[in-house]
Amino acid sequence: MADNVLEVKHIFKAYQGVQALRDVSLSVGRGEVHCLVGENGSGKSTLIKVIGGVVAPDRGEIVIGGRAHARLQAIEAIREGIQIIYQDLSLYPNLSVSENISLNQMIEKGVRLTTRKKMQALAAKGLEEIGETIDLDERVENLSIARKQIVAITRALTQGAKLIIMDEPTTAITRGEVEHLFSVISGLKARGISIVFVSHKLSEVFEIAESVTVLRDGNKVGDYPAAELDDAKLTFLMTGQSFTSSPYRFDETRRGEPPLLEVRGLTKTGQFTDISFSLWPGEILGIVGLVGSGRTEVALTLFGLNSRDAGTILMDGKPVDVKSPEEAAKLGIAYLPEDRLNQGLFVARAIGDNIVVTILKSLLSRLRLIDRPKRREVENRWIERLKIKTPTAAAAAFGLSGGNQQRVVLAKWLATEPRVFILDGPTVGIDISSKSNIHEIIRNLAEHGMAIVMISDEIPEVLRNCNRILVMRKGRIEREIRNVHEMTEERLFDVVTARRPEEVQ
Repeated sequence: MADNVLEVKHIFKAYQGVQALRDVSLSVGRGEVHCLVGENGSGKSTLIKVIGGVVAPDRGEIVIGGRAHARLQAIEAIREGIQIIYQDLSLYPNLSVSENISLNQMIEKGVRLTTRKKMQALAAKGLEEIGETIDLDERVENLSIARKQIVAITRALTQGAKLIIMDEPTTAITRGEVEHLFSVISGLKARGISIVFVSHKLSEVFEIAESVTVLRDGNKVGDYPAAELDDAKLTFLMTGQSFTSSPYRFDETRRGEPPLLEVRGLTKTGQFTDISFSLWPGEILGIVGLVGSGRTEVALTLFGLNSRDAGTILMDGKPVDVKSPEEAAKLGIAYLPEDRLNQGLFVARAIGDNIVVTILKSLLSRLRLIDRPKRREVENRWIERLKIKTPTAAAAAFGLSGGNQQRVVLAKWLATEPRVFILDGPTVGIDISSKSNIHEIIRNLAEHGMAIVMISDEIPEVLRNCNRILVMRKGRIEREIRNVHEMTEERLFDVVTARRPEEVQ
């Protein structure tokens, strides 16, 4: 069609006999927000790389502005107005905002000499066009993820972008930052710039998309108007499965027993104040809050990574002093961090190495050497129990999908046999099937008596899996929600963002 900024026709691509894309076609209208969805391994990343000229298709063509290309070089794609903002943003962390925004355009145009004034003028104009203000001299490494995204978007615009592809842009930003990003996207749309938005978060797809293309196992399932889809239908299209979810039910009679964990008046100056709650075996306690609410800082304190200024932590009614993760582990407290790649895994090491790293002392023989049969038994037991998809424990962790990497981090801490498990963003960046499987694991742990603390930005995740929710704001617990089964996503969102000021009990 004449008003399409991009048409991808009958694309095939195989890697060493594995068919990554099979007869995939896609059209994106001018000024359209078009979502591309599918599970890990569905072919999304390969399709993006084909469009961006990074990967050559085996067959098919790409039509831009009426011109057909059997394949694009990356520089040709850029000159045709295609810009891709990958998850890592591909910015220069040690350079300034103005340098990051202007350098690519100058390199493309063959500019050999420039001045700081010219670079700043170009960057300032680009930021002004989308209504943003950022210190042009600030190093990009000092910016938040959300501000880095704005820099990446501005850089794309200064290079004449007609189509911007955003790959999982909301993985590491807060709900408030997501809303701001969506307002920027709306502004781009109003200017006639097209957006291809790739996301695992279905709620965001419905919020931002006009049309949706679904991929599954390298095949195109179909194109759909977003208004005709709902969560259940889109989940089925992506996975070929229907997932049912009922709220987690905690046996309330257990509250007659002493709590497993108690926190009384926990305070850390500048982070959180007077945090108090109790946690019983078998509970899944949700903690939600905006950026700066202090929720992760509280978790780090319970795990011995963040010292407290005041307050008491009790296990089984006895005060404990948790000064290190090693002490936390001895007490039966485990912590799964939100950033699994940098904080949870040794990605270059074997899966087995990652699983046993927390319990190496228990694997030592009388000669103080690793008992290899015992080690293999532990590795294989957790690979089997958590259904980690790998042919061998010796495979490197970086080769796993996000869902399987998260299972390895779970296994690493479950091997310590914790009694209290703190999960910070347990399904960040994970596809629907893996997310459902991890939720099933978490519920099963709670049903067998483990006490769980789930910290999450994803309101549906908290509502479906927690029997009680604490809402934090500005370092304090503002609400305790017990009637979780009566709470809707919209209402909890209003509570978290302070749009609903009334007390929720």
